[in-house]
Amino acid sequence: MKDHVFVGFGFGPIQSGLFAKEAFDSGNFKRIVVADVDAKLVEAIRANNGTYYVNIAGATGVKIVQIDGIEILNPTVPADKAQLLEALTQATEIVTSLPSVKFFENGSDSSVAALIAHGLTNSKAPGTIIYTAENNNHAAEILQEALEKRIGSLKSKPVQVLNTVIGKMSQVVTDPALIKQLNVKRMAEGIDRAFLVEEFNRILVTRTKIANFAPGIKVFIEKDDLLPYEEAKLYGHNAIHAVLAYLGASVGYTYMTQLKDDQALMKIAREAFINESGAALIKKYAKLNDDLFTPAGYQLYADDLLVRMTNPYLNDTIDRAGRDPVRKLGYDDRIFGTMHVALEYGVKPANIAKGALAGLRSLLAAPDVNAIPENLRFNPKLLTAAQIADVCNWLWIQKRGPRADELIKLVQAANS
Repeated sequence: MKDHVFVGFGFGPIQSGLFAKEAFDSGNFKRIVVADVDAKLVEAIRANNGTYYVNIAGATGVKIVQIDGIEILNPTVPADKAQLLEALTQATEIVTSLPSVKFFENGSDSSVAALIAHGLTNSKAPGTIIYTAENNNHAAEILQEALEKRIGSLKSKPVQVLNTVIGKMSQVVTDPALIKQLNVKRMAEGIDRAFLVEEFNRILVTRTKIANFAPGIKVFIEKDDLLPYEEAKLYGHNAIHAVLAYLGASVGYTYMTQLKDDQALMKIAREAFINESGAALIKKYAKLNDDLFTPAGYQLYADDLLVRMTNPYLNDTIDRAGRDPVRKLGYDDRIFGTMHVALEYGVKPANIAKGALAGLRSLLAAPDVNAIPENLRFNPKLLTAAQIADVCNWLWIQKRGPRADELIKLVQAANS
């Protein structure tokens, strides 16, 4: 029975290829509404009568999926904003899939938080869950705080803001020549944009606790506490993905799929994943009695991801996977964050340190793009121990934790 209403904010590959697609596939939604400020995108979907296409990359090829009946609205247009507010009063499932949690609130009555708050205040729905799909372990808490500043505590309302762990890799293909080369379908006629997502669909979400309410999307896996799984994604999936990209860049590869036949680099990545990331997280979360945090379970997780990361049909590039090294080499981010979790649990992250060294070299190879200070523009191929320390200390100038010197020594050792 179609008794649910879906409203999504942002229409990138995760919204279109995961949330809206699963809402459509479930058959449980009488309305699927998406808000996006890209006027060209909105026009293209409308001109196609609410139909769009997603390209799904599997192990043996790419299949094209068609999704119909989407209502797409531009909240910067007054008439569309009015329709969006009306849809939000009916919404049982809302999804924010935005570039950053910074897009939740800007202080205006047109911010995402303001629009959702208005919908919740005037809600006619029996219950509403809000999935936060931003790449932030505390996105739900950040959005809930923004909502409560506007409408008070949500505790007495049939509303729950949920975190998510989305291990689904995706990309937007915008180059017309590449769209043709990959033989992927544009999301709609009139716009040079194709969404390419992998078929992996094991998405973890916070358990819904609203009384007498069941989500319309049934395929997600609910967990009482997502933090352990968020750490497995950050310190496992994300860390090793970046390590692979930087190792690949160090030998001149262009595509992630080229790595799968490089036994030496794949061995480094696999040992980093299983014996360093895995060994630490298994010690940390063994008490959960979850299969993931066992030697066999984490090995399956690692081996599956290493195959998926190098899937030729996903067409992932080294540049895309390794982009923004200033952020990815942050003290608490995926690579060095994994290293200090390993050290905390008595594991020496020597292989991850090799990825960190390759990351520093990638950083220094693009000094202008990465805004490297003139005094730190070292030759990435001839790094000295002192130069490694200088670059790390610059990267961590805003946050330099107690294990900083130990992490630097590990990278220096990887350079010897």
